[in-house]
Amino acid sequence: MGKRNRDKQRQQKQRDGRPAGDRDRNNAGWGAGYSEIIKENKLFEKYYKELKIVPEGEFEEFMAAMREPLPATIRITGYKSHAKEILHTLKEKYFKDVQDLEVDGQKIEAPQALSWYPDELAWHTNLSRKILRKSPLLEKFHQFLVSETESGNISRQEAVSMIPPLLLKIEPHHKILDMCAAPGSKTSQLIEMLHSDMDVSFPEGFVIANDSDNKRCYLLVHQAKRLNSPCIMVVNHDASCMPRLQVEQDGRRETLFYDRILCDVPCSGDGTMRKNIDVWKKWTTSNSLHLHGLQLRIAVRGLEQLAVGGRMVYSTCSLNPVEDEAVIASLLERSEGALELADAAADLPGLKWMPGITSWKVMTKEGDWFNDWAEVPVSRHTQIRPTMFPPTDADKLKDMHLERCMRILPHHQNTGGFFVAVLLKKSAMPWNRRHPRPRKDKSQASAEGAAAEAAGPDEEQAEGDSPPSEAPAAEAQTPPEPTSTEPTPAAAAADAAATAIATDPQQDPATNKDAVFCPPPSKKMRLFGFKEDPFVFLTEDDPVFPPIQAFFDLSPDFPKLNVLTRTHEGKKRHLYMVSKELRNVLLNNSERMKVINTGVKVWSRNNDGEQFGCAFRLAQEGIYTLFPYIRARRITISVEDVKVLLTEENPFLSKLSNHAHEQAKKLEMGSIVLRYQPDPNNPEQPQCPIELHTHTHTHTLTHTHTHTHTHLHTHAHTYTHTHTHTHAHTNTHTHTLTHTHTHTHTHVFEA
Repeated sequence: MGKRNRDKQRQQKQRDGRPAGDRDRNNAGWGAGYSEIIKENKLFEKYYKELKIVPEGEFEEFMAAMREPLPATIRITGYKSHAKEILHTLKEKYFKDVQDLEVDGQKIEAPQALSWYPDELAWHTNLSRKILRKSPLLEKFHQFLVSETESGNISRQEAVSMIPPLLLKIEPHHKILDMCAAPGSKTSQLIEMLHSDMDVSFPEGFVIANDSDNKRCYLLVHQAKRLNSPCIMVVNHDASCMPRLQVEQDGRRETLFYDRILCDVPCSGDGTMRKNIDVWKKWTTSNSLHLHGLQLRIAVRGLEQLAVGGRMVYSTCSLNPVEDEAVIASLLERSEGALELADAAADLPGLKWMPGITSWKVMTKEGDWFNDWAEVPVSRHTQIRPTMFPPTDADKLKDMHLERCMRILPHHQNTGGFFVAVLLKKSAMPWNRRHPRPRKDKSQASAEGAAAEAAGPDEEQAEGDSPPSEAPAAEAQTPPEPTSTEPTPAAAAADAAATAIATDPQQDPATNKDAVFCPPPSKKMRLFGFKEDPFVFLTEDDPVFPPIQAFFDLSPDFPKLNVLTRTHEGKKRHLYMVSKELRNVLLNNSERMKVINTGVKVWSRNNDGEQFGCAFRLAQEGIYTLFPYIRARRITISVEDVKVLLTEENPFLSKLSNHAHEQAKKLEMGSIVLRYQPDPNNPEQPQCPIELHTHTHTHTLTHTHTHTHTHLHTHAHTYTHTHTHTHAHTNTHTHTLTHTHTHTHTHVFEA
């Protein structure tokens, strides 16, 4: 062992009174195991002591909490009735077993519900790996959490990460943009809120989830697909120049403005030190100084695309005011009254938070302090910008109400550190209106004018804020984009100028009379990652529909136009569905966005099915979406039938109830929908509807075997783990999940 490591261990021992070797992974909370890293950073302590973001007398407690492992936090996912079933199983079975348990003479602390999260759907626990391994009951609880996390019924999500979606106040009709969405836990929350009414298969709203990292987009897809929603689209763009989308409305193409925007920007992450231990040794103030400009550009772009009356939540997992209040203050100052910082104090009762601060300083990584922009030497002007400081006008600062920002400190409720602010858009942003027209020759002007007429109104016209004659040319005259990721010269100029004005007042033509407006050259957005298959919508007279329509007796109102496939040529292997609103977005923006994934799979080709009259079988992912339109091949089943289907290796028809058996015998071979309808008069049975898809083949309802999870009010947790190459699946929307594995064993856990 080197001298440096020995010195570090000696220092750690002196600090906490224990040998470094005693602080092993077993004594850490879930997700920890970095005890060998020294959790000290003198610059960090100096910085936050000076800024006084921690109440007086609490700094030592704050630092002690930062050094402790972060508790494991789980959120019950899924739609309302199914989430309640999982919660019932957790509370009445697993949590009760844990709360009366003692390990090595020590009473186990039972998981606790987060007091501020609605309906007890979020819980946290300090159980460590070491304790989990010492008790069979705890091991069983841990296996349950692991299996349910894999299947999507439970999400491991940090507590403070759950706050921004709640503050957005989502309604089913809202059009939502998640600007920096990966890995997707917040996106999942947004989708769940969109589907708050389970009787509506296609909510009017949708979620467009974006991330600039192509690889992380696929992680985002994985998270979102577990909810099987036809109202989610994952796109891959730089959030700071998110393309302005068009939609068709009343025969005209208009700009798409979002009702809700989640702006969870990239940050230095010093609020995550409890789980990201590397931050302790890497933290420096230069991280925040480098990120401030990007955070401001992303927020500006979000506000430009927010509808008047809309709501944008800005959040970071940083405690640094340069990334937090400085960004909010800059947005409010440049908006000239178009924005209001909302008071969200009453929205999450039970959540402890500190009000935003109104005075702060900027420090370099060398430890030099600057109180305002005037003190910054010219040599530092490229690293430190005016927008990093609080406004100097006391009245203007007071009117901003920065105290309405919310900073969550780790020691108050045993969480990570976090910052969140809610912005309301009262009118259109001012900077687009103020741009003079860029110079152009006659041929360019006429070409762009024709394109603008075809493209529809610009932002200010659409928001009713500026007459057409006063509309800025850079925004109003937007020619068609030549490729899927290339902004037009005019749009690029407008975006660059808007961001420049928002981040540096000296560049505003309205305030700087000597300034000459000259838009910068346009930049191409470069494509990274895989080239995605196309999204091809079917026509109503597509030959694929008649056999499907006849076989399943689809209702006349089935939205054929919402069905798409991923190929232009050859046989269609899979059919997907999106909502009418997302179809509108896709059709009108195919050349201006890079779509990674959208829609939910509803049918898959089954060549053997042609002899039965339909070459497509139902896909379990789409059962929830399709069920309202299917009028044939439906069987009503009981709870006992559900148990048979989920536990029997070969659930023959004869093993089902007489009622279900008689219904099945009347049907030809092919896909069948099995429907369990809850009985409100029998609370001991599951109170959520369950829709399963199966495929009849000779005498069995399943071709082979399935791997499923179900939760019943009888408190039996059935976990079947078998080999599958089957058409029998279960429904994630109905609180019953399917995964395929190569094992051939069946495990059943009974209460």
